[in-house]
Amino acid sequence: MIIKSINADIIEKDNFISGEAVNVCLYGSRWHNLIGMTNEETLDIFRQTKALLEGHFILRSGLHSRQYIQCALALQEMPVVEKLGAALAEKLRGLNVRTVIAPAMGGLVIGQEVARQLGCRFIFAEKENGKLVLRRGFKIAPGERMLVVEDVVTRGGRVAETIEIVKQFKGEVVGVAMLVDRSDGKFTPGMPLYSLVKLNVETFEATNLPEDLKALPAEHPGS
Repeated sequence: MIIKSINADIIEKDNFISGEAVNVCLYGSRWHNLIGMTNEETLDIFRQTKALLEGHFILRSGLHSRQYIQCALALQEMPVVEKLGAALAEKLRGLNVRTVIAPAMGGLVIGQEVARQLGCRFIFAEKENGKLVLRRGFKIAPGERMLVVEDVVTRGGRVAETIEIVKQFKGEVVGVAMLVDRSDGKFTPGMPLYSLVKLNVETFEATNLPEDLKALPAEHPGS
């Protein structure tokens, strides 16, 4: 990455994504003071970082979609992580969270940043034999106030698994926070949900694809 210009307001870089140089303004005026940012302002960050993709994608849930937000592309830039984390954390300050827990891999970066912004502990659940578990000596105390943080939620399978882990240790899940809520209101874990973006993306079962998606090769973009 080549820093092209630096001043008090703007840092511009040549950001190479998939071999294509794109100009990303990390500290432009639109990205200042993003606490309380709107849906459109958050989407603008994903567009500028080339994280909002279009094509034929197989989501983590197994559903097919014309759009996909690859949060990892946005979250590779630490100033972006800080801005998004601050905006999400601002929604959560009244929850009195002791620990943030995130499912690996997607929730790791934003989960840790939200925990940093809240000044609390951060742990994560990871796959073992195809199932999310708590490893590496992490512990959850009975009654511990826990917040689950994920990058994108569609069906909420990994979030549900993470909630169950907390319950097994008799911890208390006080909320679920995410950058992008793609569930269209269908994910209802029985606790408060917080997001920066609500994205209503049309999804399809593999057995019921529209003709335009059938004509395109499917991609597995990953977490």
